[in-house]
Amino acid sequence: MAGAGWRTFLAVGLVCGVGLLPWLTSTDPAYTVLKARSAEREPTPEVLADIRRQLGIDGGPLHVLTGWLGGLVRGDAGQSWISGGDVLPDVLRALGASLLLMAVALLVAVLTAGLICARTLRLGARRRLGGRRGGGSASAVLASLPEFLVASVLATVVGVQLGWLPALGWYGPQWTVLPALALGLPAGAVLGRLLDDLLPGAFGEPWALAAAARGLTGRSIARQALRRCVPALLPNLGLFVVGLTGGAVAVEQVFDIPGLGRTTLQAALAQDLPVLQAGTLALVLLAALATGATRVAARLLTGPALRDGALSSLHRPAPPAGGVLPLLYGLVLLAVVGLGLARDPLALDTGQRLRAPSLDHPFGTDALGRDLLARVGHGALDTLLLAAAISAAALLAGVLLGLVPRISAPLVDTVNAVPPVLVALLVTAVAGSGAATPALAVGAVAWAPLAAHTSSLLRQERATLHITATKGLGAGRVHLLRYELLPAVVPPVLRHALLRLPGVALALASLGFLGLGAQPPSPEWGLLLAENQPYAERAPWAVLAPAAVLALLGALAVSAAGGLRRRPAKTSPGKTKAAAGPERRSVAGTEQEPAGVR
Repeated sequence: MAGAGWRTFLAVGLVCGVGLLPWLTSTDPAYTVLKARSAEREPTPEVLADIRRQLGIDGGPLHVLTGWLGGLVRGDAGQSWISGGDVLPDVLRALGASLLLMAVALLVAVLTAGLICARTLRLGARRRLGGRRGGGSASAVLASLPEFLVASVLATVVGVQLGWLPALGWYGPQWTVLPALALGLPAGAVLGRLLDDLLPGAFGEPWALAAAARGLTGRSIARQALRRCVPALLPNLGLFVVGLTGGAVAVEQVFDIPGLGRTTLQAALAQDLPVLQAGTLALVLLAALATGATRVAARLLTGPALRDGALSSLHRPAPPAGGVLPLLYGLVLLAVVGLGLARDPLALDTGQRLRAPSLDHPFGTDALGRDLLARVGHGALDTLLLAAAISAAALLAGVLLGLVPRISAPLVDTVNAVPPVLVALLVTAVAGSGAATPALAVGAVAWAPLAAHTSSLLRQERATLHITATKGLGAGRVHLLRYELLPAVVPPVLRHALLRLPGVALALASLGFLGLGAQPPSPEWGLLLAENQPYAERAPWAVLAPAAVLALLGALAVSAAGGLRRRPAKTSPGKTKAAAGPERRSVAGTEQEPAGVR
């Protein structure tokens, strides 16, 4: 009951905060509504007073908010301040379009994740996995591609040039394919990387060894390994469900889809409060349903082992991955940034507009004749440093809040229900516009997936046999947290944070693409993509240059994450592998096997 009350309080607080948006921005909602209805009409005091009377906002924000909540109890979400029509049918129609798009995108994401994990599943089923850990830079590159860039490329190439699928509008199932690919491919790459990180631990558990000894087929073992790993990912899958529904604003803009994210953004920009509040409430309810469904699914998949403390740890000590690839990617990224910093990013030469890559301009030039290598290099200082700082803060907040799931779980659901664009508008309303606004907006939501991941891993790690045995040997909560739980949970969450580092840069880029981030003539990467997007067909290098550097950042982050693992315990030189057995540690004066050893 306490959790339900906390969740309800947060949902009501969010909807009320959204309802105060015009007054938080110190703007007259009547003036904004007038401009949205008719930009040419003169905003005279008489006209504004008439609009206030029509909207019923003369009584102030509290009167407007209580009136809307009172109508909501009766099933009436009010009338749109812009169109005058009933809000509920329009919001439900937008929600239906977004749910259909989300379902197809989720199917694409699952298939993509399956392809990424296929090699690990095949090797694990044949008992040939050895010490292999999740690798491959292709998935990292795919996860680093901006959704709006993938959407634009698919719309231009597949939809317009090749004519294979419709590229604009929302009139039937075939119109869902391209936007679903744009949303599902990056999301599937992230899920695939997280799943690929867990599978080696599942294949190394005693049940897998016993199943192989009994002659079970490799396919059956692989299927059970998937079932063992999926519960740890279900909370993040629930976050993807909500994110793909309300956070697909840029993709909906590119493909002209009347979805809930786009509807909410348009309502926020026009300060159409009834539509904005109803859309936000729909996303909050969807988040609650997704969370409940993932919890039920996790319990069904895990069975009584979670309750009885009979699980094995999926995060055993393992040798870190080699450091050649991250070093190589890092050197290439440093070289690009260093060469770009030596050039002037603001020098204009209209005679060199949209020139192809050459010795003088290795990345080509943009529509104003500016050197793209210079702009990419100088933009790295803003994009990379800002993304790294936000990721570090999100990691710290995610781990700390993940340790207290009763408090953080409802907070994660509420935060995840708000599209990043709406968060940016709320941050702008409270803190004002400026260079820090995109960072605050992205940082306000970046911690949520890490907190959900921490809570999920912690719940399963607490149900492992070695934790039960350690408790029986007299270990207290502080000892368990410091020496058993955190060493098992923090490395995979840290790898998750590194995997999402390009995503943080992409979130900043998305705000820039929608005009809510950096402003010209800043060379921030998101703004570079937005500025050059109209010329993608004529001068593809103008878009591919910043996109390629973003993909390089993703490959660097993921390959570097492979070295962040718990190292195996060292045995004394005099012991052989046969005689040494697991290294033992003292807890409360008694010997105990280390975490991950059965």
